[in-house]
Amino acid sequence: MTDEGDVHERAEALKRLRSLLESMGSSKVTLIGDVMLDRYHHGFANNLDSTAPVPVLKILSSEETPGAAAHIAMGLNSLGLSVSLHCCVGDDREGRVIIEKLSADGIGTSGIDIVPGRSTLTKIRFYGSRESLLDKSQILLQADRGPRDDLPEGVSASLTASALSSLSDSCAIVLSDYDRGVLTTDGAQSLIKVASGAGVPVIMDPKLTGLDRSRGADAVLFEIRGLDLLRRRLTASDQAEAARSLIKTYDWGAMLVLGGVHGVTLYQADGEPMHLPCSTDAPLQQIGLHDAAATALAAALGNGHSMADAATLAAAACECVLSAEASHEFVNRTTLGIWLDELAWQLQISDR
Repeated sequence: MTDEGDVHERAEALKRLRSLLESMGSSKVTLIGDVMLDRYHHGFANNLDSTAPVPVLKILSSEETPGAAAHIAMGLNSLGLSVSLHCCVGDDREGRVIIEKLSADGIGTSGIDIVPGRSTLTKIRFYGSRESLLDKSQILLQADRGPRDDLPEGVSASLTASALSSLSDSCAIVLSDYDRGVLTTDGAQSLIKVASGAGVPVIMDPKLTGLDRSRGADAVLFEIRGLDLLRRRLTASDQAEAARSLIKTYDWGAMLVLGGVHGVTLYQADGEPMHLPCSTDAPLQQIGLHDAAATALAAALGNGHSMADAATLAAAACECVLSAEASHEFVNRTTLGIWLDELAWQLQISDR
């Protein structure tokens, strides 16, 4: 295809996706996976500690937001999709905060299992800047707090069964795997098999240590660093060869590789890779790229769009995250629509 043809096809894809956002109904997405609470502390870090070379953070503000699968649920809900969420939390304050915040957004929480005596995974991030450089905040430390023991026997099976019962009227299913026990290999494989048999697109964000769980998924998410690590393990000549090998080995429909400022690349079993360069002038942060991409893929594939269109929407969603001032923000219909309009305008300017 000529450069002119590439530009025309990209313009048409952006037009289709903009129309999708405007006309998207309340079709249901089944979502299963691990959830966490993301806690952020922001402040000044003007001085070092007098007893150790570490910054002293004067905290000025703090906020909490549901993370992982719960974050995807918030993104899907913001696009106007109905979400059937299946996950578990502990019987602690953090678990209650996740449920309360999801409920406040109008997301059903009946599929959330509260596990007695268990603590909810919490990721705590500290951001600091010098008082004279308010726009130059950076992460100083991340601390994880959560359960040390495996999920009690039967919790994963129960969540898998409830997700399976939700598939009959779903337009897509998302499996968000942080290797915390909700998704087992048998459970994930049963979900993928039933969904594939029903023609329901399967989007999966797998851990590198649990790729067997994702076997047969229609679209899997990778970070560019993860693909490069596997490239070295496979002794492949480049990332494209590694991607083709992984797609064949695990019977994936496609692999979407998130490169942050380096853009997004779609690999499929047949055809050349499709690379979408990053259009963000000054990326601010990268937390939440996987959640944004999973949200976009489910919205596009679940509404009958092609994998190429879905990758285009995922790239735009990632750019919304990259340009967000707050790392806890999620993709919403208004922001994503504005960004699609901006991309279409940039394309018109470059084509003149």
